[in-house]
Amino acid sequence: MADIEALEAQLAELKARFLAQSSNTTSATSTSRSEPASLKPQQTKKPPVSDETTQVDAYATIRPTFGLIDNQAQSNWDVRDALSHAGFKVSHEFKPGWSAQLHGEWGIDLANEGNFGKSRRAYTAISTPYGRFGIGKQRPAQYLFIAEYVDIFNHSSSPFAYDPESIFFVDNLLSYRFDSGPLTFVAVGQFDGSKGDKQTDLFNAGLSYDADGLHAALTYQQNDIYDSTEQLGQNRIWAGSLAYQFTKRLYGALSYQGKDYERNQNTLSRNGHTFDLSFAYQLAKHYKLKTGIFEFDDGYASTDPNNHSFDGYNITLEWLPTRPLRVHLEYLNKSFEHQDDMQSISVGFRYDYKQQWQY
Repeated sequence: MADIEALEAQLAELKARFLAQSSNTTSATSTSRSEPASLKPQQTKKPPVSDETTQVDAYATIRPTFGLIDNQAQSNWDVRDALSHAGFKVSHEFKPGWSAQLHGEWGIDLANEGNFGKSRRAYTAISTPYGRFGIGKQRPAQYLFIAEYVDIFNHSSSPFAYDPESIFFVDNLLSYRFDSGPLTFVAVGQFDGSKGDKQTDLFNAGLSYDADGLHAALTYQQNDIYDSTEQLGQNRIWAGSLAYQFTKRLYGALSYQGKDYERNQNTLSRNGHTFDLSFAYQLAKHYKLKTGIFEFDDGYASTDPNNHSFDGYNITLEWLPTRPLRVHLEYLNKSFEHQDDMQSISVGFRYDYKQQWQY
């Protein structure tokens, strides 16, 4: 009986412990469930991933030259600049097929004090599936389609026939560009009301085909000519270009512009043209030979003091010891109809730098 009573006492003690333990577990579970439900999602939820991307390009190219220039019966040695410049470009894609762009670029005046010179590009654009729209100082179709493919030399006046009276960068510009396979259409208009008739001061449009190493393009340009606020007339240009990468070593390009100088006084109207032909041949791994033939006709008679027509040629030998560095030796000759001839021989360096970030 004593043993039975002892066992009953032990069972009663174990039962009491079990009930006490069960009560503690239930209380802990109840306390956990009583926490605010809003805390759990904040602790486990991950931030959404953005599908927007940004690309930033920073670049610079420094192009000093040194040479002997024989011009207008005078010879001198001079340090010059072959269009050194620096800039940056930002492109932000905010949805598939849509991006915002800004581009700023400024010349560097190495021929003098090395200061930043005039702006070359300063615009903002938006690219859409329906084309690209830009406002600000930009390249026009005339340069993009006609001049760029013959502009292969290390000289500030290249292309030599295109240079005297043709456009490179245009301010106060509204541009539209549409790409469809190998075809590209560009149209630009300059709106500078304070200097013109408060209408379109310049219109330039072109269509190009680019595929399998071949480039072919046609453009039309029209711009008003003013003396202060008096309209003197218009300039009209029809132009075409061809370029082809014949082999990995041989490249050739030509461009032609027919220019009509239409003036309100018919006696002052005239017709001129420009012609540029460029070739580049890879002699060896680090050496390239470039040559060009050009002709510029401003439409004046050869005996007219206003005549600045010329033709000529140039030969350039390049040494490319490393990818960003280019060293050149150039001979240039221009024969004028109404002025003394010009020739020069120069050496120069070109160092290109570019850095890109994406995030």
